[in-house]
Amino acid sequence: MFGIYLRRELSRRKKAALVVAMGLALGIALVITVTSVSAGMTQAQDKVLKSLYGLGTDMTVTKARSAPTSDGSRGPNFKFDARSSGSTSQSSDRVMTQGGQALKSSLVERVAAQKGVASAVGALSLNVTKVDGSFTRGTAKSSTSSSGSQQQGGPGGEGGGGGQPQVQGGGADFDVNSYSVAGVDVTRQGLGPLATMKITSGHTFTAAQTNAKAAVLAKSYAKEKKYKVGSTFKISGTTYTVIGIATPDSGESTTDVYLPLQQAQSLGDAKNKVTTIYVKATDSKRIAAVKKTIQSNISGTTVTTSSDLASTVSGSLSTASSLTTGVGTWLSAAVLAAAFLVAALLTSSAVSRRVREFGTLKALGWPSCRVTRQVVGESMVNGLVGGGLGIALGLAAAYAVTAVSPKLTAQLGSGGGGTAGGPGGGPGGGPGQQAASKLEIALSAPVSLTTIALAVGLAVAGGLIAGAMGGWRASRMRPADALRSVS
Repeated sequence: MFGIYLRRELSRRKKAALVVAMGLALGIALVITVTSVSAGMTQAQDKVLKSLYGLGTDMTVTKARSAPTSDGSRGPNFKFDARSSGSTSQSSDRVMTQGGQALKSSLVERVAAQKGVASAVGALSLNVTKVDGSFTRGTAKSSTSSSGSQQQGGPGGEGGGGGQPQVQGGGADFDVNSYSVAGVDVTRQGLGPLATMKITSGHTFTAAQTNAKAAVLAKSYAKEKKYKVGSTFKISGTTYTVIGIATPDSGESTTDVYLPLQQAQSLGDAKNKVTTIYVKATDSKRIAAVKKTIQSNISGTTVTTSSDLASTVSGSLSTASSLTTGVGTWLSAAVLAAAFLVAALLTSSAVSRRVREFGTLKALGWPSCRVTRQVVGESMVNGLVGGGLGIALGLAAAYAVTAVSPKLTAQLGSGGGGTAGGPGGGPGGGPGQQAASKLEIALSAPVSLTTIALAVGLAVAGGLIAGAMGGWRASRMRPADALRSVS
C-alpha cells in the first residue's frame, strides 16, 4: 500500500519532485567537483614534493652554511695560461658544492641509527660553471701623420710627430655554461636524488660502480646538449660516459647530471663529505617525533620534513589550492545549505496544498505517524533521485577537469636569501635552502569511493530534512480542520 501510494503521488507531482531533486543535485554535484579537484590539488602538490624532495623521503638533514669570511667572499674566478699562439682556445671548469655546509659522511650512519629512522643516505650537490672559448691576439700598429702639429700629443700631453700605438683586431669569445651535478650513493638509489627519476634510455648505476666515471643525465639536459647513451663529456679534465637518460616522474628535473658519490666528492674536493642526508622514517605518522630526535641528538643540523616543504610551494598551484579549499569549500557548503532549505520549503509547500488529501486519509483512519512516513518517503525518493543526478553531474565535471588537464605551475623556494639549491639534488642541498625551482603540473580531479559515499549521505540527509519538515507539518493537521479546507 505504501509503495503504491508513493509511486502514484510522485507521478502526479513530477514537476515539483524534479525541482526538488535538481536543487539537491546541483548542491551535491558542486560538492563532488570541489572535493575531487581538491584531491587533485593534493596529488599535484605531492608530485611537486616527490620530484623535488625524493621518493620515499620523509625528511632531509642539512647544515646551514656559515657566513663567508673576507677571504672567501669573492665569487668564482678563472685562471688561464698565457700562450704564444695567435688564436688560443681556453676552457676551465669551476666546481662548487651547493646547498648548505658540507657534512661528514660518517654522519649518515649516525642519523640512520636514530630511533624511528628506517634508512638514511647521503648525497652531494655541486654546481659546475664551465667557461669555454678563445682569445685572439691583436696587432699593435702606430699611426703617422704628415703634420706633427696636427697631433694632440702623447700621454704626457706633449705634441709629437709620431702617432700613438693602436691595437687592431683581437678580443675574446667565451661561452659560460652552468649546470647542476648530484653525487648519489649507487648502492642505495631507492632513496635520494635519483629515486624520482625513471630511466628511459640506457641503464642506471650498478652497485659496483661506486667510483666509476659514468653519468646519468636528465632528459632535458641531454636533449639540450645533444647527448645520448654512449656519449662522453668532461668535467675538470675527467671524461665521463653517459650510461643512462632519466626522466622525472613529474615536472622538470632540478638536476642535470648524476654521478657516483665518490666521483662527485673528488670533483668538488669534498672527500667523505655530503651536503644532504635523505631520511625515511619507520612510521610516517611519527615524522615530527623523529625530526625532534635528530635535532636533539645531532646538534647544528637542520631537519626539514615534507610538511615544512609544502608550505613553501607557491605559484598557480598554491593559488588554486587556496581557492579550492577556501572559496570552493564555503561555496559548496552555501549551495548545499540553500538546496536543503529549498527542498524543505518546497516539500512543506506541497504539504500545504495537500491539506484536504491528508485530512481525508486521517478521517479514514490513517494515524499521524503514517502520514508523516508517507511524506518522508516521498522526500527520500526525491533526495535519492537528486543524489543520483548530482553524482552524475559531479562525475561529468570531474571527468571534464581531468580531460582538459589544466596546467598549473608550482614554485618551490624563494630565491631570495639563503643558498641556492634544490632538495632533490639540484644545485643545492637541503630543502630549506633551495633556490626557486619551477615545475609544471597537469591537474586532475580523481573521484574516490569516499566522495561517492559522501554524496549518497548528503542525498539521504537532504531527503530526511525536507521530509521531516513536511511530515511535521502534516502530522499537526486535524481531520476536521483539514476537511473544511479547500485546496
